[in-house]
Amino acid sequence: MNSSLDEEAQHKLQELQILEHNLQNILAQKQVFQMELNESLNALEEVKKSSEQIYKMVGSIIVSVEKNSTIKELEEKKKLLEMRNESLTKQEQLLETKARELQQELKKTLDKKSPSSNGRQK
Repeated sequence: MNSSLDEEAQHKLQELQILEHNLQNILAQKQVFQMELNESLNALEEVKKSSEQIYKMVGSIIVSVEKNSTIKELEEKKKLLEMRNESLTKQEQLLETKARELQQELKKTLDKKSPSSNGRQK
């Protein structure tokens, strides 16, 4: 029975490590999307303030673009990035909840295995 608890604890620990890795990936994605969102917001603000001709990089060249279509494009990009960020936030919350539950289960499993050796746990 002792070996089955070891296997159970190892399995839960592996699951927890996978959840933590997935959480780190989501946080990295959120950071990238937040940076893109900030860039889009800054660009949108500058385009709206501009009364002059608007230029845009397309590949390795700069082309003249219509101000209103550029504003519309930046607002759509902003909405898309906000939706992606909300989706990642929901995934992050779900993974955090699962990780907390798994940590509690792992603690219970380890406590059942050796209640008198709590001081020796890493």
